[in-house]
Formats: sequence, C-alpha cells, structure tokens
Amino acid sequence: MPLDEEAAVDQLIANDPGNVAALIKKGDLRTSAGDEKIANSFYRKALKVASGGPVSSELKSELLRVQAACRRSSGRFEEYLADSLRQAGFGDGQRPPRFQESIEILLGQRPAVSSLQNPRTYFYPGLPQRRYYERHEFPWAAELEQKADIIRDELLPSVKDERLFRPYLYSDPSRPPKHGMVDNPDWSSLTLWETGVPVPETISQFPKTIEVVQKADLLRMPKRAPQIMFSKLAAGARIEPHVGLLNCRLVCHLPLIVPDGCMFRVGGEDRQWREGQLLVFDDSIVHEASNNSHQDRIVLIFEIWRPELDADERAAVTALFHAVDTY
Repeated sequence: MPLDEEAAVDQLIANDPGNVAALIKKGDLRTSAGDEKIANSFYRKALKVASGGPVSSELKSELLRVQAACRRSSGRFEEYLADSLRQAGFGDGQRPPRFQESIEILLGQRPAVSSLQNPRTYFYPGLPQRRYYERHEFPWAAELEQKADIIRDELLPSVKDERLFRPYLYSDPSRPPKHGMVDNPDWSSLTLWETGVPVPETISQFPKTIEVVQKADLLRMPKRAPQIMFSKLAAGARIEPHVGLLNCRLVCHLPLIVPDGCMFRVGGEDRQWREGQLLVFDDSIVHEASNNSHQDRIVLIFEIWRPELDADERAAVTALFHAVDTY
C-alpha cells in the first residue's frame, strides 16, 4: 500500500476537512487496501461536502463514480445485515416494529421524522422528543448523587495529571473529521471504560466510582459501550453545537467541579450543572457547552439506555451494531 501517499492525503484532509478531492482519494486508497467500510465513510463525506455548492466538471464525474461505488457497497451491506440479524433471531417478521422502521431508515428506504433528534449515525423512531430527563425518573440516581463526594475525592489526585487526561476527541486517519475540537486539550477526558471494556491504565484508581456507576442502566454493546469517563472543559473553552451518534441512548453528567460561569444547552434550552446533581439529556439533539470561568469544569459522563426501549428492542439494537462492527 502506498503509505507515503496515504499519509500525504491524511495531512491534506487534516488541514482542509472539506477537500472533496482528498476525501475521494482517501476512499480510493482504502478501497485498494480492501477496506470497503472505511472507504465508504470517506466517499459519503465527499458526497455530503460536494452537495453544498458547485463543483467542477472533472469532479462531477468523480462524484458519479463514488455514488456508484456507494450503491454497490450498500447492496452488499444490506445482504450482510439481513443475514446477521436473522442469525441473531431478528429475521424478517421477527423484529420489533420500531426496530424494523429504524433498519429502513438506516438503509435509506424511508426518511427519519423528528422535530428535535438528528443523530449522526442511527435514528430509532417513535421516541419522545425530550431534551432532558429528570433525576427522579431513574431509581439508581439517588445513590449516585449521595456518593458524588466519594467520586470527587477519588478524582482529585488525578485532576492535574496530564498523562491521564487526553483530548476528548482525537484524530483518527481512518475516519473523516467531524468536529472542530479534535485534538484540542481544552476538552479532555480521563477514560475508565472505553468501547465496552475497562481501561487498564486507569480503572484500578477509581473502584468506588465504577462500583456506583455500574448500578445505572448502562448502555451495553460489545465493542462500543459502556463508555465511562471524567470530562474536563478548560477555563475559557467552548464546545460548539453538535450532535451524537444515536438516539436510542441518553447521556448522563454527574457534575463534580463546576465553577460559576459554565453553560450547558440542549435544543436551545439551558440547564445549570450543579455539583452532585445528575443531569440526563438526549445527545442526538444539538447541544453545546462553555466554561466562562477561570477554573476547569469536570463532570463524570456515562451512557444509559433510553427507558422507552424494552428488552427485545435493546437486544435487536445490540444485534444490529454487532453486525455493523463485524462487517
């Protein structure tokens, strides 16, 4: 594989995430390497960027080629997905109705209809359009809040350890860039569980934190979740409006260190982080944050299942993402 050429293309994309020709070239290089899944992500990013304005005649022909490649790949993926779901017990006629609709949306066979939710990857229909959920709706929340001081005490020795905190979003040449805070230490995290497994370098330092968080209705998907971390937003930093990947989960913040001057907004509605009080929101709705103080802000973050999904629906969604991750 032409490593030098691919490294040069990666640099072009890093410098200019909207460079359509570079995105297509990256897709071509991944195709040549036999990595169709990653190639498609770059092809689709190129098509999305190009749809926003005029393109040259030469680039138009390239985009037509990319469209055709995406269609062929989509057909192969659809066959693979159907077979994987059938093996998991969710073949045609065996799927929960809302899950079946979500598959059709994922495959582009029907539109996603939502007034607020706009997840980047996967839309589950028929869920309430709620920006926030209230603490009292979750039976495990009271114990978590009661132990916030214990969690904070476990965290404090590590707050200034730059070896443990890394940028919350970090660059990955195998994925198209999606957010302006990539590799920015102003938004950093100390991760305890990542992609469904404990992080060996940190997990042993936070036994009490993990013990209490495990009592929540954590999102659990092999190779994806749980995700449990401390998130630090530096003094003076701002996280621009963005959306998450899925709307079948909720994101929980347990605020631990919150100076005056911090702001959190979901779908245009502001809520104040209050130390020791759980804040639960739908991150498929556009949200943003800022820290207009002179101190860092730190919250504990983890994901839970949306309470409206029953056990069968959760199993079906888990089977879907297992298929996606093994394709």
